[in-house]
Amino acid sequence: MAEHPAYPVGLRLTGRRVVVLGGGQVAQRRLPALIAAGADVLLVTPEATPSVEAMADAGEITWLRRPYAEGDLSGAWYALIATDDAAANAAASAEAEAHRVWCVRSDDADQATAWTPATGTSEGVTVAVLTTSARGRDPRHTAAIRDAVVAGLSDGTLVAPHHRTRTPGVALVGGGPGDPDLITVRGRRLLAEADVVIADRLGPRDLLAELPPHVEVIDAAKIPYGRYMAQEAINNALIEHAQQGKSVVRLKGGDPFVFGRGMEEVQALAEAGIPCTVVPGISSSISVPAAAGIPVTHRGVAHEFTVVSGHVAPDDARSLVDWPAMARLRGTLVVLMGVDKIGKIAETLIAHGKAPETPVALVQEGTTAAQRRVDATLATVAETVRAEAVKPPAVIVIGAVVDVTPTTEQP
Repeated sequence: MAEHPAYPVGLRLTGRRVVVLGGGQVAQRRLPALIAAGADVLLVTPEATPSVEAMADAGEITWLRRPYAEGDLSGAWYALIATDDAAANAAASAEAEAHRVWCVRSDDADQATAWTPATGTSEGVTVAVLTTSARGRDPRHTAAIRDAVVAGLSDGTLVAPHHRTRTPGVALVGGGPGDPDLITVRGRRLLAEADVVIADRLGPRDLLAELPPHVEVIDAAKIPYGRYMAQEAINNALIEHAQQGKSVVRLKGGDPFVFGRGMEEVQALAEAGIPCTVVPGISSSISVPAAAGIPVTHRGVAHEFTVVSGHVAPDDARSLVDWPAMARLRGTLVVLMGVDKIGKIAETLIAHGKAPETPVALVQEGTTAAQRRVDATLATVAETVRAEAVKPPAVIVIGAVVDVTPTTEQP
């Protein structure tokens, strides 16, 4: 007799009893989704993983700390059987069949009355992938299909043209440190939905090549000490395009609120009555050192890290940084936008007590193909920058963590 395919369906389990037998890795993977669905979950197992136990301690599930017993499936709408006791699994499966309870078997899919699909979500859409029959079921294959579909929905590459989401307004998107793969999933999706992209020089430029031809790209590059688009002009461009009913993405490097003047743009949009979505980005202050093999904190070495702007020198009246306090800190100091001021910064730190031999690393074009790392000390960093022709953008790391390597012994 020909085997029939499974019939796909979505279960609405809010407030309905679901029984889970077994507290191992299968339960640990499946319980969060059942809890999120609002199910009244009863867990029956003598032991559970720490994560499952934490769900019980938090009151998210009810835990009977004993093996399965006849009658445990009474009143259940759905059951997940995942113990390591074959006899208990068979008995529970028989009880489920007798009481017409849909039942998943982790040990024997052929004996189950339901299969768990590989699922994923993206912007309110749930993707569930099932094979057509029990024969030849390969969870890795269904998971790979699920991942491909979810990724396509998330980054906007898999959207039916007449269903493409398009929300007028502005999205302030942190593009990350430079590598296009390090933008957030949400940021990439919003780029795919944009009518206009106003991009900074330090944004992930490679992503612009993926935009459809109709998307207008405006260069808002702020080249240090050179030609730039005034902030007021950027604000006006955001407002004007949004008022035309367009979906506008302001693509910035790193995180919009870490020395990115993001709040200034949010304030200008708010004053104009333009809705704005802020999408955080991976800050270069942490990610660039990491890409160069430098942890900004490390046990026994640094319990703190401080990020400062170096775009004005310590003796400049406009500086808001308490440099004497920075010199007294024992942790890591990360300086952004400070390449041409690093000499003055180093002098000031030394003058206020920082050891001249304190390690310094400069990571230029971090996370990109052009990344390079140059090491020095506070005493030598000014000359090293000149000798090595270090140019912005570069992240400067000051502190003992610079010398931490994969082979460094734990303190």
